[in-house]
Amino acid sequence: MAESSTTHPRVLRIKEVLKRVGLSRSTLYDRMNPASPRYDDSFPKRVKIGKWAVGWLESSINEWINSLVENTSVSK
Repeated sequence: MAESSTTHPRVLRIKEVLKRVGLSRSTLYDRMNPASPRYDDSFPKRVKIGKWAVGWLESSINEWINSLVENTSVSK
């Protein structure tokens, strides 16, 4: 039986995050860079999962995407 991501947090690596959010790698890093004009303070923070590896919590990415959808619906 497959385990649900609701009971066990899932960490997404960058390739999966890029697919989910529909951004290029450079735009994604711009969203995380406070010095960038494209900086987005609401974008989920990455988590360190190894000495050189980082990822993003799937739940945080999903919440960010949902907040974009909600904000778009409200502004119409």
